[in-house]
Amino acid sequence: MRTLILAVVLAVAPLVPPAMAQTPPSASAEARASAAGYKALTLCSAIHNARAAGGARSPESVAAHEFVGIYPTLDPLIRDLNATFDGPRVSVDWDTAMPPRVAVWRDGGGCSILPVGWTGPAGAPAAVASPTAPPGVDIPVAALRGDGPGFAVAVVGAMGEAYGDGTDTTAVVVVQDGHLISESYAPGFGPDVPQRTWSVAKSLAGTLIGAAVQRGEVDVEAPAAIANWQVEGDPRRAITLDQLMRMASGLTSDTAGNRTDALYFGGTTVDEQVPGWPLLARPGSRYRYANNDILLAVMSIAPTFAEHPPAALFAQLGMQDTVAETDWRGNYMLSSQVWSTARDLARFGLLYLDDGIQDGQRILPEGWLAHVSRPSGPQPEGEFGYGATFWLMNRSDGVPADTIAAFGNRGQYVVIVPSRKVVIVRRGEDPAGHRFDIAAFTRDLLASLD
Repeated sequence: MRTLILAVVLAVAPLVPPAMAQTPPSASAEARASAAGYKALTLCSAIHNARAAGGARSPESVAAHEFVGIYPTLDPLIRDLNATFDGPRVSVDWDTAMPPRVAVWRDGGGCSILPVGWTGPAGAPAAVASPTAPPGVDIPVAALRGDGPGFAVAVVGAMGEAYGDGTDTTAVVVVQDGHLISESYAPGFGPDVPQRTWSVAKSLAGTLIGAAVQRGEVDVEAPAAIANWQVEGDPRRAITLDQLMRMASGLTSDTAGNRTDALYFGGTTVDEQVPGWPLLARPGSRYRYANNDILLAVMSIAPTFAEHPPAALFAQLGMQDTVAETDWRGNYMLSSQVWSTARDLARFGLLYLDDGIQDGQRILPEGWLAHVSRPSGPQPEGEFGYGATFWLMNRSDGVPADTIAAFGNRGQYVVIVPSRKVVIVRRGEDPAGHRFDIAAFTRDLLASLD
């Protein structure tokens, strides 16, 4: 049977703005500006990154998926804000007395959100892969699985709401023994439509760190190389790169997850905001999931990007439609802001099934899988453990204890099961409060492959 692809491509059409809608009188200027930044950046990235990958998204498609059930403070505002398109720029009105929020797309670098009222250059160019970078091999395609008990039921159920009421699955890709055995897409999506990875990017960041370790450029046990902390007496100088990767820095986080809205949607830059948080606990003694820890980890290896930018590793792995976006100053935002296709994320997972070897070349250090899988730091409460930039599914019934996963907001999952040679990718745009049960889906899918 053929690999199943359910893809309906929508043409990108210009959005003609109506008269500016009235926002709720209770909405603060901060909320309106943030909502407008969220909208401008999301529209810019979704539409332009899809076009660059050979696919297509329309403003209407983005509104129907990405703008449903977002953060409660922004959700009542975002759909009524007017967006206009001007070549690589997307502008969103938010205040009659202030300039619109603007996001700008750059070839090879995705989109960046500019500060409110910015009139300078449109942002620093991102480092892109060399044209001579090896392209990587594609995933061989096997027959679609439908004969195993429960396999088709699990996949069809995931594309519906069997694993979470109100969830919005956009893609499911399953790879076994290096072969693509199942691929399904919601209408408007497909193999050439990237989506935002959200925090799956953290595991991509951990992989970039691993590649730098393999090249001899980084020591994860050494203190993180953060220039702002290199002052005598600053206790943050003791925080290691590994502690940042394990969410165990001990730094203050204003909220669980450390949402960093000012950075993601407000126009603040990584080097302006991220290094300033004070120490609250002894490094290595407390687990607290925080965007800042991964942003700091990436800052510490940023000097390696001059010769080895993220795009070069993506190209080497065959992730040709994956883009690591930056802030307008060119700082990578690898805690969240990567756009990638489901197939590309499957290729990423394959690197770990092969113990960090791609086409006979060692990209990650020997034992790196064990390193990122080891719960050696303080652990979170709840269903999943945490390693080094990867979640651990070692507490999930019916799932092998060696299973690691990259999780992201709105239902982004890359599940890697080394003992079964299986990679499961589930993409979604789940509204807030509607959770896809990735542990149950993984359990059912693996059981059907026995």
